[in-house]
Amino acid sequence: MANIPADLSYTKDHEWVRVRGDQVTVGITDHAQRQLGDIVYAELPKQGERFEAGDAFGSLESVKAVTEVYVPLTGTVLVVNETVNDAPEQINDEPYGAGWLIVLRLSRPAELDGLMDAKGYESYLQEGTQS
Repeated sequence: MANIPADLSYTKDHEWVRVRGDQVTVGITDHAQRQLGDIVYAELPKQGERFEAGDAFGSLESVKAVTEVYVPLTGTVLVVNETVNDAPEQINDEPYGAGWLIVLRLSRPAELDGLMDAKGYESYLQEGTQS
């Protein structure tokens, strides 16, 4: 079973969110990085870019495929994890640590209510494996 930290929120697109005031850190889940396999390239947005919830904000290329990554909440990019540009394997090694992708300043905090908690995400993953 994938590692699902209880202190994070999750999307159906397998992104995680760590909330600190009006700022959120976004990355992909352990489940997502396992599905992708070895990540060899990360294309991330520029600082200052603004996204609406659900917009693609970048892409990750693995030995298996290229997949888009979606912003779970509306906001402006404050920080981009430039380290993963040089060492994208950090996303595989530490998806909830050094492999984070961006930090956003939230524009619509109410959107947080649409995310899943750890138990909800675990149930979502179990439903997907049973179909």
